[in-house]
Amino acid sequence: WVAMAILFISGFALRGRMKMVPTGFQNVLEVVIGGLEDFAVGMSGEKARKVMPILAGIFLFVLVQNLLGLVPGCDAPTANINTNAAMAVFVFLYYNFVGLRAWGPGYIKHFMGPMLPLAPLMLPIELISHVARPLSLTLRLFGNIRGEEIVLLLFFIMAPIGATLPAYFLFFIAKVLQAFIFYMLTAIYLQGAMEHAH
Repeated sequence: WVAMAILFISGFALRGRMKMVPTGFQNVLEVVIGGLEDFAVGMSGEKARKVMPILAGIFLFVLVQNLLGLVPGCDAPTANINTNAAMAVFVFLYYNFVGLRAWGPGYIKHFMGPMLPLAPLMLPIELISHVARPLSLTLRLFGNIRGEEIVLLLFFIMAPIGATLPAYFLFFIAKVLQAFIFYMLTAIYLQGAMEHAH
């Protein structure tokens, strides 16, 4: 809820002060969102622009939650497996919804493999693979963020100032990277749902 409040307040505050020539916080956000959009479009083509609001929202939401773990006395929401599971289930439902909307009943071909004779073998493998994706997204983010927070806590106990300040910079980079990985995997799943089944 704190992460959502930060994003909503930032969005509403920025909305009334948008400029044609961006400065300050608007400039930072435009660079971030523009970079994310260029990455998605380069990977999936122009159709990726349709899902960019969801992709950018996921990245910013995960990023803010991760960075909350760097605030003294706070625990990152993504260090809780329940938060990650909820986001992973949303991603799973959303990319399958996009696939069904794009291909209708023909979406099942994405699970059948490259040749019809292989369908009886490929269908169960693909179904298991897709069902495992939420678990993979959940555990990857949880393990990395929880591990970083444990290490940061240990650093703080052993050397409160000297060891912790340099570690903050490293963990800041790691938390941004984890948000990007969650975004990238979501983009890959969406690309697979949107592209033509071979």
